[in-house]
Amino acid sequence: MDVATYRMLKEKVERSPYADDIRWAEEIHPPASSCAFAIEIIYVIINSGMKQQIAREIHEKVVDAIVAGASVATVFGHKGKAAAIDYTWKEKDRLFDEYCASTDRLAFLESLPWIGPITKYHAAKNFGMDVVKPDRHLVRIAEKAGETPDAMCRRLSRETKDSVAVVDTVIWRAANVGLI
Repeated sequence: MDVATYRMLKEKVERSPYADDIRWAEEIHPPASSCAFAIEIIYVIINSGMKQQIAREIHEKVVDAIVAGASVATVFGHKGKAAAIDYTWKEKDRLFDEYCASTDRLAFLESLPWIGPITKYHAAKNFGMDVVKPDRHLVRIAEKAGETPDAMCRRLSRETKDSVAVVDTVIWRAANVGLI
């Protein structure tokens, strides 16, 4: 992907109902509490293998359930993910402390239930780490350019002065809504 194409896509996303995604990516910061940590991990667990628009709706129901003290299984039928979410919420204080103390946060994230070699990057990006989530959209687009998603996003970041998170978000959202 060249800079002109990226800028055109960014303008389209900025004029779309998803313009807030770019502002979100510009302001990502590490979780400040165990609750914020757990809620984000829970979102990543839900979103794994699922369209983001559907995952958002489920996430709202799941958060309502766990805050009310109910098992996620009461609102979410995926048994494996529900168990991982219940575990994450129950152990949120310990997990957050371990994450904060970790010298290899990517490896720590991948050790969590239902967080794997791709979704660890999703969580890390959402926690403000300077990483690219190599999801199916970014992999497909980068491969067409003969690059990895990381190399493509970092190159475009250098060329445009947008953060890696913004570049990743713009390209992902553009693909997600069919602009690419």
